[in-house]
Amino acid sequence: MSWLVDPFSTNEFLRQALLASVLVALLCAITGTYVVLRGLSFVGDALAHGVVPGIAAALLLGVSGIFGAAVSAAVMMAGISVITRKSRLSSDTAIGLLFVGMLALGVIITSRSRTFVGDITRILFGELLGVKPSDLWWQFAALVVIGIAAFVAHRPFVLMSIDDGLARTSGFSVPFFHSLMLILVGITVIASFQSVGTLLVLGMLIAPAASGALIARRVSTMMLVAAGYGVLASYTGLLASYHFDLAAGGSIVFVAVMLFAITALVRSVVVRQSADEIPHQHEHRH
Repeated sequence: MSWLVDPFSTNEFLRQALLASVLVALLCAITGTYVVLRGLSFVGDALAHGVVPGIAAALLLGVSGIFGAAVSAAVMMAGISVITRKSRLSSDTAIGLLFVGMLALGVIITSRSRTFVGDITRILFGELLGVKPSDLWWQFAALVVIGIAAFVAHRPFVLMSIDDGLARTSGFSVPFFHSLMLILVGITVIASFQSVGTLLVLGMLIAPAASGALIARRVSTMMLVAAGYGVLASYTGLLASYHFDLAAGGSIVFVAVMLFAITALVRSVVVRQSADEIPHQHEHRH
């Protein structure tokens, strides 16, 4: 059993990586639950890729990547809102346009520097084994903010996930709380990209929450299941990356997706068995 524990007890970098990935898992469990319930996966994908030019520009200017990511996320959310309100285009079209435009801008910015190869790799795929204590504090602060916001806005978020009209008739401003939900997604992406990277953060947002949606019937339970799956994926992925010399962030996200696949398979078998038992019970009664 030592191979399960020793890598974390003897390696300081791996311990910090585990703590960072657990914080990411908790962040994504809260925000990802609403993303899955409200069908905002495309928005999460767009925000995850839309922060690339801001991070790239910040690194070229010698500024914190978190600041650049925040600016890019704000531009993305404002652009989506403006295009949706001022034109006849659907929100999906607006998101797609900004997604492609921001990603192209990121490619242009990175192409201006020949020494940017290592930095762009860290942006896209994260640097989980190089996490600093300051990064952990940023992630913890983001977790506190998102946790409080989700607790306060839980009811309108749930109602909006069912139907916008239901939230509206209950006295909640749908545009305001939709914008708040986008802000929470943006904060999650900004707080997570340093660990798992912008390309992989969507996997942590979607996979554990989707697994929770298959198991749970209550939103709070879905969050707990998503958090548990995310923590399990973090531990298992880091363990696999240590023993088999694999990319840490990619291993974690791959495990999260595999856990979803296993959960979906088991659930389909259970549902099929339950469906087969019902006719048999009716025949027995007759």
